[in-house]
Amino acid sequence: MPPDRDCTGPDNARQDNVRNNNGQGNQAEAPDSAPAFVDAHHHLWDLQACHYPWLMARGQRRFFGDPTPIQRNYLPEDFLGESRRYRPSRSVHIQVGAADALRETAWLSSLGDYPHAIVAACDLSSPEVDSLLERHLAYPRVRGVRQIIGRHAQEDARHGSDALIEDPVFARGLAALARRGLSFDLQLIPAQMHRVAALLTRVADLDVALCHGGSPWDQSSAGLATWRAGLRALAARPRTMCKICGLGMFNPTWTVEQLRPLVDTVIDLFGPERVMLGSNFPVDKLYTDYERLWAAYDELISPYTATERARLRAGTAKAFYRLP
Repeated sequence: MPPDRDCTGPDNARQDNVRNNNGQGNQAEAPDSAPAFVDAHHHLWDLQACHYPWLMARGQRRFFGDPTPIQRNYLPEDFLGESRRYRPSRSVHIQVGAADALRETAWLSSLGDYPHAIVAACDLSSPEVDSLLERHLAYPRVRGVRQIIGRHAQEDARHGSDALIEDPVFARGLAALARRGLSFDLQLIPAQMHRVAALLTRVADLDVALCHGGSPWDQSSAGLATWRAGLRALAARPRTMCKICGLGMFNPTWTVEQLRPLVDTVIDLFGPERVMLGSNFPVDKLYTDYERLWAAYDELISPYTATERARLRAGTAKAFYRLP
């Protein structure tokens, strides 16, 4: 647990659910001087540059809700314009379901300064995995790969992605990442955590970033107990990090106090040196605005030391994704 938590409770006068410390504990930053941070998990898309089947499928509800409001271009200027106060110093782009993964990597690489790192899509169970990875590595910003193992139980049943966990070809694909110094962004659901933890023992030299805090869909007492037990198994592996991002998918009407036990659990199990923060924008734009989200993160990590906060905001992500 953080060493000097403020237990006075939230300031109910704040409509954005973010506590005002009023000089107690760690001093909150002035409203016009938000601390430097890395957005370790966000998306961009250009519907003319790449084909994204899920963005073109109108009227189809997804595991995270109705995508209609975000089925339009989302470019670096949109991302950087979300908040005047909270502008990330660095950002990490995570693959977002383009039909042609290499085309997505090429398009992202053609942009300006943002994003600073790319986590590309690649089918690690493909017999052509070595060739595919080499083609991605032609683009210097590529740092790793995400291939989703679990989104939501109902949607996963249609994709069959759960079968990857026991697929020896997929395991060889993970090893191919490690040989090239590439990381793996791991998206799964709590029911898969123990099996994936066992799989990762076979690729001990692979750096892994767990997405979305391990996707705590079921926030009942029993559901959270399953999630915590799975997180503990994954956290036992020193080269596995965890990203706090996308929590709005699991509770669209979140408040800071509802997020607090989730965030504290992740940090307690992994430690600040293995935890990163991300927005999951524009997906999480369905539930909140960028400034409210990052102000909430500031509030949630305020009880930690200055060194720990610096790691959570930027240090861990800079080291993991080798950001400039």
